[in-house]
Amino acid sequence: MSKFDDALVLYKNEMLNKLGMESVDDALLKAVTKACGPSIYLRDASKVSCSEKGEINRVRKNFMIKKLGLEESEELDVALKEVCAAFGKGNRNKYRAIFYYLLTVRYGKESLFIG
Repeated sequence: MSKFDDALVLYKNEMLNKLGMESVDDALLKAVTKACGPSIYLRDASKVSCSEKGEINRVRKNFMIKKLGLEESEELDVALKEVCAAFGKGNRNKYRAIFYYLLTVRYGKESLFIG
C-alpha cells in the first residue's frame, strides 16, 4: 500500500473506533484527504490543534470560507468547537483530513469534493 492508502486506513479506523462514527463515506474521505495535499505526511501539519487560536483561524479562513464557500459568522466558531469536542480533549490526534471531513459533512458540502 502507498502512504496515502495507509493514511486513509488510519483515518477510517480513527473515525469508527475512536470517534464512534457508525459509517464513513470512503469516497468523501479519500477526496478530502487528497485535498489536504502533502500536509497529511507531515507530523504537525497533518493535525489540527484546537487549543491554538492561530490554527483555528487558519481552518476557518482557508478551509471553511475559501474552500467550502461559507460566510464569516459566529456560527463558524460554533462548528469548530463542535468538531473539536467530537475528537475529545484528550485526543492529541485531531487529524486534519478527519477534521475537514467532519466540517464538510456538517455543512452538506460533499458535492465540492465528490460528484
